[in-house]
Amino acid sequence: MSGGPIADPTCPVKRLAAPLLIGLVGAAILVALGTWQVQRLTWKQGILHQIDSTISADPVPLPASPTEAAHEYRPVALSGSIGPGELHVLVSRKRLGAGYRIVAPFTTEDGRRLLLDRGFVPNDAKDAPRRIGETSVRANLLWPDERGGFTPENDEGGNTWFSRDLGAMSEALGTEPLLAVVRQETPAAPGVEPLPVSTQGIPNNHLQYAITWFALAVVWILMTLVWIRRRAWRMPSEDPAP
Repeated sequence: MSGGPIADPTCPVKRLAAPLLIGLVGAAILVALGTWQVQRLTWKQGILHQIDSTISADPVPLPASPTEAAHEYRPVALSGSIGPGELHVLVSRKRLGAGYRIVAPFTTEDGRRLLLDRGFVPNDAKDAPRRIGETSVRANLLWPDERGGFTPENDEGGNTWFSRDLGAMSEALGTEPLLAVVRQETPAAPGVEPLPVSTQGIPNNHLQYAITWFALAVVWILMTLVWIRRRAWRMPSEDPAP
């Protein structure tokens, strides 16, 4: 007599051992990966909070010997003069399209020369004249890491840069290999929009990764249950002939 699947009371435990073992081990690995990403999320949030706290701190005078390890993102108050000559770093902004960061030489009151990232100008304002001379600046020190395997070589002759390469830029403008990114420039430079340092560009995808691993664990468990059910039940047609 035909019908739906029926329980196989003689199904040996060993028929279920393999799917149970594979299901448990696979689910445990996926849950462990998800838990690790949650831990990474907590760690990354702590790092970002620390960076935000540093960025928003009260500005200090320019350190005598700043280093990336000790002074990355440090807010500084600078007084001095923006000199002639500037470098153009190609960037793209949402809803605005292509444009350039303007990096100029800045000489402090005590004679130090450093690179000053004044901010963004649209593509058609690349070669427009800009205010130079006596200026007070609030900025953050930054050591950009913008070169990757697919980053084009900077066109120094054509003054089009694809990364803020501090060594090459400092040689081009005769400054220290030190970059200050403007948060506020006084008096303001008409047509230049400051792009202050922030944590927005630092990736933090650990929550999405954790959700993905946990979702995969659920799917794995469901697939394991289906596998076990198929092992534990069999169609009557599979019965041996009398």
